[in-house]
Amino acid sequence: MARAGLTAARLTEAAAQLADEVGLDRLTVSALARQFGVKDASLYSHIKNLRDLRVRIALLAAEEMSEKIALAVAGRAGKDALIAFADAYREFALAHPGRYAATQLQFDPEEVADSVGGRRGVELTLGVLRAYGLAEPDLTDAGRLLRAAFHGYIQLELNQGFAHSRPVQQSWSRSLDALHVALSNWPARPTGSTE
Repeated sequence: MARAGLTAARLTEAAAQLADEVGLDRLTVSALARQFGVKDASLYSHIKNLRDLRVRIALLAAEEMSEKIALAVAGRAGKDALIAFADAYREFALAHPGRYAATQLQFDPEEVADSVGGRRGVELTLGVLRAYGLAEPDLTDAGRLLRAAFHGYIQLELNQGFAHSRPVQQSWSRSLDALHVALSNWPARPTGSTE
């Protein structure tokens, strides 16, 4: 019998908070059950397993992150939109490292088929990139460049990987300037290319 007050949504929110505190890799069903003062088995009426819980966290995080980014980029275009997007992305990841880690997991298509946040995140990314005059397949390539640059920077920052005395924020700002230049001067595909 399901414990009164426990719902999948409530468990997901608590698990997301716990992942932010201890790290997604340290999140367990047992730790979550302890927070609610119940046995592990009480949670299985609402979640399938740890993988299901992590997918739920990722879906929640994708919605939260895309909402933050959407608010940041509203009414902006070009470099202003790129900077607003990047700053919102980074702020979310640094404030919610466990949730952010969940968004980086590899998913089966059926696990995220109904992800409103995931679709919105893709649409926001494409909107920023289209303002640079890009079309497919360059949109995909540029999107991958942004994700790799943002994720790499954030992972290094989360792991205190920047030891130089120069402030990390200044390097972040200059990196965004460089990405703007790269997007503004995106190389043309070779003539006759079938890419």
